[in-house]
Amino acid sequence: MRCVIARYPFELTKEGVLASMEGVTPECVTGESVTIGRRRYPVKQVGRVITRQDPRDFTSGEIVRAMTRLGFTCHAQPEAAPAAAPTPFQNASALLGGTATTEM
Repeated sequence: MRCVIARYPFELTKEGVLASMEGVTPECVTGESVTIGRRRYPVKQVGRVITRQDPRDFTSGEIVRAMTRLGFTCHAQPEAAPAAAPTPFQNASALLGGTATTEM
């Protein structure tokens, strides 16, 4: 499949991407990501490997479009885990400067 990334044309195939990413250790995912094989890679890392360009030269959207067209599953930015909300008793205790215990 022909696609343009950072104004350069590339002929990409699913097999070619799989071969390029074989043996590459995934970096920490903090933004958009793509599942290749059984691993989840940041899209900028995938773009850097398959195009051999600096990640500042292309957008993550260009890589997401190309990977989606090739049949890979792309993921949006990971959601932050919700913080555990304190109970009303813990709130009141914190406001009074004490520690919240349930013993009486």
